[in-house]
Amino acid sequence: MKAIFQNVLLTSFFLTLSLGACHTSKKTVSQKDYLNETQEERDLRMAWWKEARFGLFIHWGLYAVPAGEWGGKTSYGEWIRHTAEIPLETYDQFVGKFNPVKFNAEAWVQLAKNAGMKYIVITSKHHDGFSIFDSKQTDFDIMSTPFKRDILKELADACQREGIKLCFYHSIMDWHHPDYLPRRPWETKRSVKRAKYDRYVDYMKAQLKELCTNYGEAPHVLWFDGEWENTWNSERGTDLYNYVRNLKPNILINNRVGADRDGMAGLTQQGKFGGDFGTPEQEIPATGLPGVDWESCMTMNGNWGYNRADKNFKSTRELLQNLADIASKGGNFLLNVGPTAEGVFPEESVNRLKEMGNWMKQNSESIHGTQASPLGSFEWGRVTMRQVGDNTKLYLHIFEAPRDGKLVLHGVANTPMGAQFLAHPLLQGLKIDRQDDALIVELPKNLPDAINTVVLLQLKGKPDIHLAPTVGAKQNEFINEMKVKLVDEGGNADIRYTLDGTAPTAKSSVYKEPIAINETTIITARSYRSDKPISGTFQRTFWKKEPQPASGLTTFAPGLQYLYFEGLWEKMPDFDRMKSLKTSSVKNFDRSAKNKLGEQFGFEFRGFIKVPEDGIYTFSIASDDGSLLYLNNQVVVDNDGQHGMVEKSGTAALKAGYHEIIVRYFEATGGDDLKVMWASEKFDKQPIPDGVLFHVPKK
Repeated sequence: MKAIFQNVLLTSFFLTLSLGACHTSKKTVSQKDYLNETQEERDLRMAWWKEARFGLFIHWGLYAVPAGEWGGKTSYGEWIRHTAEIPLETYDQFVGKFNPVKFNAEAWVQLAKNAGMKYIVITSKHHDGFSIFDSKQTDFDIMSTPFKRDILKELADACQREGIKLCFYHSIMDWHHPDYLPRRPWETKRSVKRAKYDRYVDYMKAQLKELCTNYGEAPHVLWFDGEWENTWNSERGTDLYNYVRNLKPNILINNRVGADRDGMAGLTQQGKFGGDFGTPEQEIPATGLPGVDWESCMTMNGNWGYNRADKNFKSTRELLQNLADIASKGGNFLLNVGPTAEGVFPEESVNRLKEMGNWMKQNSESIHGTQASPLGSFEWGRVTMRQVGDNTKLYLHIFEAPRDGKLVLHGVANTPMGAQFLAHPLLQGLKIDRQDDALIVELPKNLPDAINTVVLLQLKGKPDIHLAPTVGAKQNEFINEMKVKLVDEGGNADIRYTLDGTAPTAKSSVYKEPIAINETTIITARSYRSDKPISGTFQRTFWKKEPQPASGLTTFAPGLQYLYFEGLWEKMPDFDRMKSLKTSSVKNFDRSAKNKLGEQFGFEFRGFIKVPEDGIYTFSIASDDGSLLYLNNQVVVDNDGQHGMVEKSGTAALKAGYHEIIVRYFEATGGDDLKVMWASEKFDKQPIPDGVLFHVPKK
């Protein structure tokens, strides 16, 4: 058995000597630069992943031993060492208790395959630093446990046999390694004097070399995480990307290899390096991410790692509809399971995977290899598409049938070749009618699947679909006059419009230039060609608003005042009825006064925002968990409730000058991000800068 506790300096010294050619904190001269590959080369690498659409995420490690419970609390997950503030020497004792004798790689892979999943992403190392594989770079690995079997090797062999792509999650953050910085804020007695971050990066690269060379074809993806601490940066990210691609040229790497991810929404900031695909977490982008490859990762219950007490599992209905929603927007769905310390999936997870598999056995054609919907989303469900030869298939995923039993698809110019239930091809075909630009599929009174009935609609020819005109205005409100630009997505049709709420006809006005309005107006528009409608109808009301007057106060000091509270809430508490634990002033929405745990706290920020000129302003809050934004004592943004990182917006008509602003925020458990942003007709969305925030100083 390898010794777990070693002299830190000795370990680091011999590690540095042993890395040899892998020792490269700076860019290696001999590396090929894979950032400049051609589009054709990229498309070939990404092809299997885009075809897959559905994968299994597995978070498994030492954190399964306490199973979410510590110090009388049962709300912990894979972050337990940090959130419960467990000392390193105490956490290390879990190594001797991790003995997953019930682990069966073949059973895990079969369960994923039968669920319709095409790939598996498993944690080779999470933030706690424990390696679930046989690593020659550390003793803090699976070979130091009573189990003494390389889990990744067994999974790689099983996946190879079953045709499943095995991928590895690997944390850039490492709470265990002596050279990783920064330490946890509560590790005040753990010295950093002799720690060298470059030495840690060399260690990480050496482990990645093991992962890329010891497991056959695996890994097909390296799924990085833990990149947000200030010791990691874009330069290190691009270097690591190239390092891994030089080891395994066809591998895929997510955008968390870099340091410029924009929160849980998963996109990399514009103009920054973003790996091969984006990673929305616990959310589905409302309209997808056009032009970007992306994958939504999501838990089945409330935790990524195993938590014995967490029974808040999503229903099979919700999971299947999430799958269809994501595929309809051109993304992949990476669904998580947290196995127990014995090596088995929780019963609730197994049941849901089996039920999803039953649906996928009959309907996988509507998921695997499909493209995003050319028609957007519908109240009744979602649409996926594939092209077969010169023809087109649309898959209509019905979550809840329209009351009149008719699926109306505007803007479809193709000739229909037939419609039928995908899972029941022997049943009589469905009736299809055409009304102007729309195809109408008539449904029977009872659908065969209450969760998601899929109708296969076959069309002659390549997609010939025309969306309704769109509007170029940022807001639906204005103060004096507004010019509204209409856009035809195809660029080869006439837009006809009305200003009184009636439907446009072939005799309505033809759009030629932005429409000037100076009162509340309903604009309705439709695309025409040769005086015949070819799209559905767009309609939006633009409201003329009276701007709110500015404050008459004249004495201000820079920054905001804050009140700090603690408690566990599901909804925003009434802070007016509570006594604050701290109060002071900050430059912006600074939450550094929170407790060390980083959970179960709340803030109220009070002050004034200086508006530069009369106009319509859009305010946005992205928060995890709930938040509210008030302007002049009116709620403008309501983002309340326990949730992951969610962004919501609201608008206000404001006169130039100082306006009272209040932001309330609370954090329950998990992430604790908060972003407060604004935009106007003159500038795009951006964080509210320090220079426009003020408060009235206390006398």
